[in-house]
Amino acid sequence: MNWIYAILAFLAGTIIPLQALINAQLGKNTAGALYASACSFLVGTIALFGVLIVTRQPWPGLATLAKLPAWMWLGGLLGAFFVSVATLAVPRIGASALVALAVGGQMFAALAYDRFGVLQTAQPINASRLLGAALVVAGVLLVMQPWKAR
Repeated sequence: MNWIYAILAFLAGTIIPLQALINAQLGKNTAGALYASACSFLVGTIALFGVLIVTRQPWPGLATLAKLPAWMWLGGLLGAFFVSVATLAVPRIGASALVALAVGGQMFAALAYDRFGVLQTAQPINASRLLGAALVVAGVLLVMQPWKAR
């Protein structure tokens, strides 16, 4: 395993609940969750283009972009959906519940995408991966505690 990327992935995961909490406060203090989500993407887009310019990354030509299949542009829409849902959900269910449910959904989807080879080579689902997924489900239940009345 490449530990640098594992550590970076872990650190990136630590900011997801913070981003949702910040966006929820922005939405609460401005025009709502969708406005906050749009602002989040605008600031992120400006920052990323700044990094592209500073690092002098090569940019693809318009001919290259025009040849790409339309589905390749869905990543931004999926990200906007997640950020908007997180911004709406955090004030209602809390950051820990949001993250637990999101990780549960990610695990379920990732196993299916791996198994059926969605956009990559198929990966087998074995007993240890299923046990890991079951532990994620157990973690979601422990965080959510659906047996407790609220």
